[in-house]
Amino acid sequence: MRTLPVLIKPRRPALEGNALPPVPVLKHDDLVRRNDLFKELSSRVIGQKSAIQQIVPYAHMYQAGLAPEGRPAGVFLLLGPTGTGKTKTVEALAEVLHGSARHLLRVDCGEFQMEHEVAKLIGAPPGYLGHRETQPLLTQQKLTAAVSESSSLALVLFDEIEKAAPSMTRLLLGVLDKAVLRLGDNTVVNFERTMIFMTSNLGAKAMQKQIRPDFGFESMLPPAETRRGLEKKLEHEGMRAMRRAFSPEFINRIDAVLTYQPLDAVALAVIVDQQIAELERHIENRLEMRAFGLAISIGARAWLLKKGTSAEYGARELKRTILRSLTQPLAAMVASGAIEPGDMVRAEVEADILILTVEV
Repeated sequence: MRTLPVLIKPRRPALEGNALPPVPVLKHDDLVRRNDLFKELSSRVIGQKSAIQQIVPYAHMYQAGLAPEGRPAGVFLLLGPTGTGKTKTVEALAEVLHGSARHLLRVDCGEFQMEHEVAKLIGAPPGYLGHRETQPLLTQQKLTAAVSESSSLALVLFDEIEKAAPSMTRLLLGVLDKAVLRLGDNTVVNFERTMIFMTSNLGAKAMQKQIRPDFGFESMLPPAETRRGLEKKLEHEGMRAMRRAFSPEFINRIDAVLTYQPLDAVALAVIVDQQIAELERHIENRLEMRAFGLAISIGARAWLLKKGTSAEYGARELKRTILRSLTQPLAAMVASGAIEPGDMVRAEVEADILILTVEV
């Protein structure tokens, strides 16, 4: 009777504390496929290629298994005027990596403007009132929930960081430097497999003055001339405001400070097309068998672009214009039965008014 040799696999060493297993190194084919990350992000975040170029290398380092140990995979502070795509960048990265723009851990810093509210991030220590009832917002479980089968990289967004109490930036010092956060119950949260983004409107008013001078020689120049050197001016305003708001040790833990540029007419025209395409997908997905077609003329697109262009609010005003002038009238027509399944709704401009007509 012949006996077969028994193969004994070596036991994997147990993980100590909150240590994470090694990041799986991607094969060459996977790396080549993921080199389209810049292209994918640029197609979703319009007019901000410079910022995206600085983010993508950190994602590639993580995917290749070469991210530095003992700290987050990347820490970014996104500055710039409102409506330029700062939050959109993080949502687009989540969509590319995990398949959904909502697949991230988001902290609205406007909810932590008082010093005592910051304790909600880590929970109350044992023995304090509300210890068992208060669940920390930043836990290992929530970081784990922010990853997916396609990527183990969690995205953490601190939105409008300048609104938070000063104790939040002090709390984040250890996270940004050593990727470690100690909760109120003394458990440790590991942030090694995260990319941390902080958005801020610091310096936005000064940037608006640079974009649209109220008086002087620059205010009389054509738009092409005023945009020359604007990028450096906005970066200077952003850095000056950042240094006034944050301590040097906090700034020193940030990998890249990205200043978003105002959107020009070309970028806004692309965003109009994106918003219309998104509305068409929304109609098809939500209404299903009751869906209808949508045809937007060139004149109607130009009208939406004109009404939605705002130097102060950026793409947010464009989104509001499409909502008020297109989405809401369509909803009223569907609710009243004016649009039947399979109809085609055409949008035209007459006497500076957007007109919607139904073609059976």
